[in-house]
Parts: sequence; C-alpha cells; structure tokens
Amino acid sequence: MSTKQKDSVIAVKENGRFSYEIVLRDSFGQLKEKLEALGCQGHRICIVTDSNVSGLYLEEVKSCVSACCSQTEVFVFQAGEAFKTLDTVRSLYEALIQAGFDRHDLLLALGGGVVGDLTGFAAATYLRGIRFIQVPTTLLSQVDSSIGGKTGVDFDRYKNMVGAFHQPALVYINTSVLRTLSEEQFASGMGEILKAGLIRDADFYEWTIEHMSEIEERDSETLIYMVEKSCQIKRSVVEKDPHEKGERAILNFGHTIGHAIEKLKDFQLTHGECVALGIVAAAYISWKRGYLDEDEFYEIRDMNVGFGLPISFDGLKSEDIVAATRKDKKMDAGRIKFILLKKMGRAYIDLDVTDQEMLEAVNFLNADIADEEGNRSGQGIFSGSADCPE
Repeated sequence: MSTKQKDSVIAVKENGRFSYEIVLRDSFGQLKEKLEALGCQGHRICIVTDSNVSGLYLEEVKSCVSACCSQTEVFVFQAGEAFKTLDTVRSLYEALIQAGFDRHDLLLALGGGVVGDLTGFAAATYLRGIRFIQVPTTLLSQVDSSIGGKTGVDFDRYKNMVGAFHQPALVYINTSVLRTLSEEQFASGMGEILKAGLIRDADFYEWTIEHMSEIEERDSETLIYMVEKSCQIKRSVVEKDPHEKGERAILNFGHTIGHAIEKLKDFQLTHGECVALGIVAAAYISWKRGYLDEDEFYEIRDMNVGFGLPISFDGLKSEDIVAATRKDKKMDAGRIKFILLKKMGRAYIDLDVTDQEMLEAVNFLNADIADEEGNRSGQGIFSGSADCPE
C-alpha cells in the first residue's frame, strides 16, 4: 500500500442514493466552499463546540462560516463526557430558540465525539430535524463517530442511551488538527483504527503495524491515508446497514466489554482505551474458540502497547464488568450481540457468547487477579512489558 494525495472526497450513500460527502484536507481552506455548495447562504448557523476546542479552532472556523451564512451563533459547553447530557441539549435548544433558528438553519459540530454526538442529537430533534455538519477534531471522531448518522447523549451515566439516527449534511475532516492532540487522545483514536482493520481489512491492519513509526510521528501523508482508509471501511459498512439492523453491528467490535469498563471506571479512561481493552477481550474469546491462533491473538494484544493503548485494567471486579454488559443497549431479546473474529479482517455477530466466556476474557485483562499461567503483564493500565514487534 502507498499513501495517497492530501485531499480526498468520499461519497456516502443511503439506500442507494447520495447522502453526504466526507471531505479530507489538511486545512479548513475548503470549508466555506463546501458550505456554499450546501446552500447555506442566507441561513443561520450555530457552531457547537466545547471549552477545550473553542480556544483552538473556533475563530478560524467561525471566519469561514460567517463568510457565507447570514448569521453565526456560537454555543460552547464544558468539555467532557460528564456534560454529554440532556441538560446540555436543553441549554442548546434554548439558545437556538432565542436566536430564532428555523428548519432551514444549521448546526455545526466542532470537536470530538462528545460534541458531534450531542450536536447531532440536537439537530435530529430540534423542530423535528434540521441539518448539521460534522467538523471532527479528534482522531477518534474523524474515523468513527462523525460518520454514519448515530447521535445521542448519555443518561444517568449509561452511554448513548438516548439517541437518534440523523445523517450529517457534510463531514469536513482537517487532518492537520491531529498534530495538536495529546498523546492520550491520539492513542484513543488508534483504538478505533486498529478495530477497523481487524473487522474488515487485514491488509490495512498490517499496514498500520508496518507504519507505526510514521503514525506516531504524525506524518501528514500517512495520517491522511490512514484516516481515509478507516472512513472507507466504516462507509462500506454503514451504507449496507444505515440503521444497524444487521451487519453494522460489527462496528461494535470491542465495545460490549469496553463500554462496561468505561462506565464502571466513571469515564476515567478514554473511549478508545476502553474499546482497545474490549478488543483484546473479544480476540481472547475468538482465540479460545479456535478462530485465531495464539500468535494472532498476542499480536492483537501487543499492538495496544505499540500504539500507547492499555492491555490491562485495575480497580474493578471482573464479575461487575460482565454484569454491566447486560445493561448495554446492543441487546437482542435478552442476548448480547457480541462481535467476534472468524479470522483477521473478518468479524461476525455472535449471540451465544456466555457469561463464563466473558468472565474468563475479562479476568485475563484484570491486573488485580493473579495470573497463574504468567501469560500477561499485570502491571497496571499502561503496562509496557508485552513484546512488541519492531
């Protein structure tokens, strides 16, 4: 595989018809042009962002937006998963009503997954639905949450329990913003990128491993290719199943146990870190069922270390994590839609994963449990003792 040009456009269809574009650039330079193509002239737009992102990119994006929209409003809320709530949405509704927003006006989500999910949910429900634009600023949101139309907020700390499907009018990805991300946030996005390769494209997964140094250096061409390829993988899945009636569920690889850890840790770990742990657990079950060989399983686990992701956790009881999976929204008649690997690059939906299988996998990750076989490090959340190929 080779890297591609710095600009790219990916068309996304819904029910066989064009729905929206994913525009990938290394600047905000084409944002005004894309807004004009959507017919934003003469309409109001509200930029929704958080207290972290507002100080970095708000003025630049506002300048692009104001050049073509009749009125630009800004809604800034406190950064963090704790504010991805109906209370924040209520405050946004009030701001839109006070500014006189109607059904022809737009919202623009400027930020990570929390901002995008919350803004999309507000857009889906304000006046029974208005258009919105995704301008994701984290690696995780660029390759995952900004694409596919899933929106939502947390309810009483249960992740994304209230939501709707509402496709964006545009996803505008500026990969240059990735250079300002913290190491933790960049690693969080890598959890979803590794997932994309594992579920649908083994060659891309191997490419990611082979280009580890360029990725960690945040080389511009490498990043644009990596983000583009991840977007294409997600596009291919959501086009076939836009409302998660079947195949789209494979995108939840690593999420069942990952979400349980995320909730019980009270969101002290990032989403990508928890997904990475969930991926190791799901790969463990796939290995024990004979779908992966031992070397493949340990490669999956050890790649977490290479990209700054955890291979173990502490401070939780394994039984509590398994119990928490029962409150996950991805249930089918009381059974969990668990995603396993038939082989590298081929995921499938399994409705028969037992609590005992999950418990064994979670125990493997649990640094508080003595491991008699000595087959994991058990040195805490960011253990670096695993062998990582060069």
